[in-house]
Amino acid sequence: MTSELPSGAVSLRPILPPGEAAAAGSERFSQARVERILGVVVGFGCSVLGAQAFFNALTSVQEGPLWRMAFVVAVFVPLIVMVVASSTGLATRACAGVFAIVFPLVLIAWPAATAGRDNAGSSEPWIWFLLNVGTVAAVLAFSMPLQIVWAVLIPVLYGIVRTIQVGPAGLQATLLDVVFAIILALVFLVLGWMLRSVAVQMDTARRDAVGSYAAAAAADASERERVAVAALMHDSVLAALIAAERARTPRERSLAVSMAREALTRLANVDQDAGEGSDAPVPLASFVADLDRASAECGGPPVSGRLPAQTWSLPGRVARALVLATTQAIANSVEHADAAGLVVVVTAGDRDVEILIGDEGPGFDPDAVPDDRLGIRGSISARVAAVAGSSRIESGPGGTRVTLYWERQA
Repeated sequence: MTSELPSGAVSLRPILPPGEAAAAGSERFSQARVERILGVVVGFGCSVLGAQAFFNALTSVQEGPLWRMAFVVAVFVPLIVMVVASSTGLATRACAGVFAIVFPLVLIAWPAATAGRDNAGSSEPWIWFLLNVGTVAAVLAFSMPLQIVWAVLIPVLYGIVRTIQVGPAGLQATLLDVVFAIILALVFLVLGWMLRSVAVQMDTARRDAVGSYAAAAAADASERERVAVAALMHDSVLAALIAAERARTPRERSLAVSMAREALTRLANVDQDAGEGSDAPVPLASFVADLDRASAECGGPPVSGRLPAQTWSLPGRVARALVLATTQAIANSVEHADAAGLVVVVTAGDRDVEILIGDEGPGFDPDAVPDDRLGIRGSISARVAAVAGSSRIESGPGGTRVTLYWERQA
């Protein structure tokens, strides 16, 4: 079966590119709460250290007045913004990243601000109180490699600029400050890493548990459905057989045939909505539009067709059965043949309608299909037979052709 449309056929909808499957994002319940806790704790700690550094900066004489004013604005404005963002949980990473970048720049400029002043003294400058604030800001804003770099960079940078300021005389005290700041920064880094790792593990365990529960619920629902279908089919088939065995008159035989058709329809429609649906007439154009919509939902091609000049209507029950049977045939082709060369063609005459579903897949042997597989027998053949139609399935190495035919009675 080729994938080309028959001569004169008209595509009933444009071919749209298949959409990409949406990725199901993993749950971040615990991670979000750990980040929130870290933000609140860091915001509180930074506010305490920031207040201490601010009051020392107001009375500092180690740098020039203009430098001091510039440093106060450059350091404490981003710090206040970071504290507010961490406490409220709004733009925490961005605000912490700004402070983590600004503070090393202030350290680099510190020797220029203190150059030529002889009142350095032996006490630490006010920027010393903010060393671990800078490293903690990196923990909130950056990835693990940059966190490690910042945990070492800021204390070492402070040691260099402080040595330039006070000279070799204060080298021992400066080294102690640097080592203390590095150790404390690594402690903060490890604590943040541990809390985040535990949150990830908790989210993974929660996701696995929910998946297991969903699978168990689906299995239980399938088993309940199987039992219900078995009971339904037992009652329907048994009643049809009893009616057929007791039928003596033409009316009784007709009733037995109707009961058998109803049983077949229920079996074929067990995976669809309950009942046979409305029996209101369905115009041919609406019927083909339903076929086209069903094909699109299954991932099939646009439906092509030739309709007669004088339109007519199918009984609603017939239209529903043909649409469902066509849907099953398309689904089989998509699943087993990857929809290779798949076409769906509708040809309608003045009294009949024929639907051809063909592909270029590897094909199969219809006689070798196990008896418990109802995809063809129940969902196609029985479904069409229940509305007095016929079906033909031809399959081989070159592909598979499923032909559904229905003719209205005079």
